[in-house]
Amino acid sequence: MNEGISNPAVFGRVAVLMGGCSAERDVSLRSGEAVLGALLSRGVDAVAVDAGSPNFVAQLQAGAFDCAFNIVHGRGGEDGVLQGLLNYLDIPVTGSGVLGSALAMDKQRTKHVWQGLGLPTPDFDVLTSEQDLESVARRIGFPMMLKPVHEGSSIGMARVEKPEALAQAWREADQYDHEVMAECWINGEEYTAAIVGDTALPLIRLETPREFYDYEAKYQSDSTCYHCPCGLPESRELELQQLSKQAFDAVGASGWGRVDFFLDGDNSPWLIEVNTVPGMTDHSLVPMAAKHYGWDMPELAWRILETALSGSESSGS
Repeated sequence: MNEGISNPAVFGRVAVLMGGCSAERDVSLRSGEAVLGALLSRGVDAVAVDAGSPNFVAQLQAGAFDCAFNIVHGRGGEDGVLQGLLNYLDIPVTGSGVLGSALAMDKQRTKHVWQGLGLPTPDFDVLTSEQDLESVARRIGFPMMLKPVHEGSSIGMARVEKPEALAQAWREADQYDHEVMAECWINGEEYTAAIVGDTALPLIRLETPREFYDYEAKYQSDSTCYHCPCGLPESRELELQQLSKQAFDAVGASGWGRVDFFLDGDNSPWLIEVNTVPGMTDHSLVPMAAKHYGWDMPELAWRILETALSGSESSGS
């Protein structure tokens, strides 16, 4: 079991919120089914609720739920909107509150916070129209990463290697968000740090034959390699876990989540983003790190559910 809550009855009736209406709906449904099965296997009175259904709010009000496990990825579930609704309905929820969710979902403003605190993150610029392309190309240079400011799961992202490819990449990203971020490309290895409560799980080093760790590499490809242990010296891994926790706390995130970063050729870290509702599918990173730490899926889901009752998220901060 674990040293925290041991009786599933303490959680009461739990709504496992999944689906939603964002571009990440399909991934969220897969994550939600995995979480639901894990909680049921531990005796939790858990019920699936699709946040994308027309009568979603009515279901929450009628369900007599004591708390909620939020696994709705993307806008509407990960950006503070759902957290605000649950606060209003007085239903404790896993993970970050309104502020941490909204800020972490906004890649641009997350980087502003990190820069203000002196935390390392690649230089960037934001495009709001096609007229910005020329100035961004001059300032950021090539190659660059183009990404929608408010999307996750690498949706709409592209590596741009030359000026003539920039306009098309911008148009594709603009389909998902009117704010598109151009970020300096970091040559190096990508890592992710998962955080659950006060526990920093082992780092994972990602390796893919694709240009970058895109949607296909995350959820569909069997060619992606996940290295856990990550291969770094223990002292260096601890330093990077501490940096990741600092970056996580800086945006007001809490409960659980994931911080992605690169190590460049000089072994210097570059923070990329915070994910406050990471995937929980069979290809997802948090369950992989948890497994290496000694937690199976039911234990991981239980630990995350405990964050709903910790008291720190209900304030909306």
